[in-house]
Parts: sequence; C-alpha cells; structure tokens
Amino acid sequence: MSGGAHWDGTSYDRISTLQQGWGAEVLDRLQLDGALLALDAGCGTGRVTEMLLERMGPQGQVLAVDASPSMVEQARRLTAPDSRYAGRVEVVLCDLLELEIEEPVDAIVSTATFHWVTDHDSLFARMRAALRRGGHMAAQCGGEGNVVKLRGRAGKVMERSPYAERFADFRPPWNYAGPAETEQRLLAAGFSRARCWLTPAPSEPAEPREYLRTIVLGPHVQHLPAQLREPFMDEVMQELGEPVTIDYVRLNIDAWA
Repeated sequence: MSGGAHWDGTSYDRISTLQQGWGAEVLDRLQLDGALLALDAGCGTGRVTEMLLERMGPQGQVLAVDASPSMVEQARRLTAPDSRYAGRVEVVLCDLLELEIEEPVDAIVSTATFHWVTDHDSLFARMRAALRRGGHMAAQCGGEGNVVKLRGRAGKVMERSPYAERFADFRPPWNYAGPAETEQRLLAAGFSRARCWLTPAPSEPAEPREYLRTIVLGPHVQHLPAQLREPFMDEVMQELGEPVTIDYVRLNIDAWA
C-alpha cells in the first residue's frame, strides 16, 4: 500500500478477504508467460504475493514492495527460513514513487493500491521503468465513483462538533481515476498498449466497524486524536445503519510495456 502511515497490518491481514479475492481476479488476468521475476506493487501483508508465487512455479522470484512498515512486517513472514517461499521473495519497504530496481521485472501485479498514490503520472512512469519491454502489468484499485455514498454519509459526521475543527485541514489521500484518463497516462508513461475499465463491486464486510476503521476510513480515524477515534466510529456506524454496504467501484488496468 501507499499512504502507508495509517495502516494496521495485523488488522488488515485478518479482515482483507475482499482484497484477497480481488487480488485473485487480477492474477487471473496476469500474463506470466514463463516469467521468472515479478513485482507485487503494494504487496500489503503478502497474501496476494503468496498467490503470485504459487502461480509462477518453483523457479519464480517476486519482489514485494509496500510503503507501510506495519504491512511489510506482516509480509516478511514469507522470507522466514521455515517459509515454503524462503529464497524466492524479497519484501522491501519503499514508496512506489521512489522505486528503483536494478533488473526490470517480467510482470507487475498490483491490487487495491494505486488509488492511494495521488500522482498517477509519476506512478506509471515508475512502473514502466520497472517492467521489461513486452512485459504485462495487471492492476486493480479504487476508481471513479468509488465509495462516494459511504464517504458522503461519513462526511456528515465529520461536519459535526468536535470533529469538524479536526478535519479542517484534512486532504483526501486518494485518487479515484477514470478509465479513459488512466489509459492516456499509461501511454504517456511509455506503455505500448493499455486497457482500463470500471467494475461496480458493492460489498458487505463481515466485520464492518473494524473494516471501515482499518481500511475505508483509516485516514480519517488516524487524523483524529486518540480520544476521538472511537466516538467518531460510533457516530459513523449509527449514521450508516445496518447492513453496512460499501459502494466500491474498481478500476481495472491491463498495460503492456
């Protein structure tokens, strides 16, 4: 993930079933074609990294990168001497906008990450520089229209006292882009072909309060002082009612170097 400061890797690893499912769908699109080296861009706690390693076979190597120390700490279990993937994966703490690698990779996968990087022009330039000519990048992230209804309801709570003054300087740390502008950015970054499309994905998480606190509203919660975080979530949950449905819209990306 990017925007890494607010992530709770332990909580995310436990409740990110939705993200893992999306990751499996992205991997179904990824053209490995005998790839020996792949990049997991925004690896989170490494669950999708594991799936990628399985699909690459015993010779495959994965560079897993994330900007969150908490996420990287979880993902590094894959590098332990007793891990079945030991020697096949390197987990690196790094912002994707600062990523530099010595050897271009054969393929890139990224799930639920790119929307946390607001500068997509620079992001795609970095991804293109990391990918060998002819290589494939398959990605998915929040897209245009993502969680508009839910954040609108949460916004009503943000406008109330004592939260309003705390959120006066809040700046959204996400970029929910549309498919046409994303294709243009990919081509401008040097990709030879690009195809992008939106998919609605309304979801009801099993543990909605923790899910929202950790993922969807993580930046909001972390923006508040500790004593206001749980009261804020109390009011958000009351505002949302039951069941909690998250109006996800996913931006799917296929691009070739």
